[in-house]
Amino acid sequence: MPARRYEVRIAGRLSPRVRDAFVGMDVEPVPPETVISGTVDDDDGLHQLLALIQSLGLHVVAIDQVAPAPHRSPRSRGRGGASSAPEATPG
Repeated sequence: MPARRYEVRIAGRLSPRVRDAFVGMDVEPVPPETVISGTVDDDDGLHQLLALIQSLGLHVVAIDQVAPAPHRSPRSRGRGGASSAPEATPG
C-alpha cells in the first residue's frame, strides 16, 4: 500500500512544545486553527497519529486525505521531545 498524505485541522494554536510532538509532520498555524500534515505509511500510522492527538487533548476539526505534497522545504516542522502536558491555546 502506498503512503498517503493527510491534513488534520486542530482547533486553536499549538504551543512550541505541542508542535514538537509531531515529528516529521508539517505544523502550520492557519487561524483560527492549526493544520498538521504529513505522510503516513499505513492505517497503523494514521491510528498512531490520531492517538497522539488524543493523548495531547487536542480538538480535531477535520481530517482529510490529500494529494501528495510537492517536494519542498517546510517552514515549520515538529521536532520531537514533548513529554509533558499540552499547552494548546485557543484562537
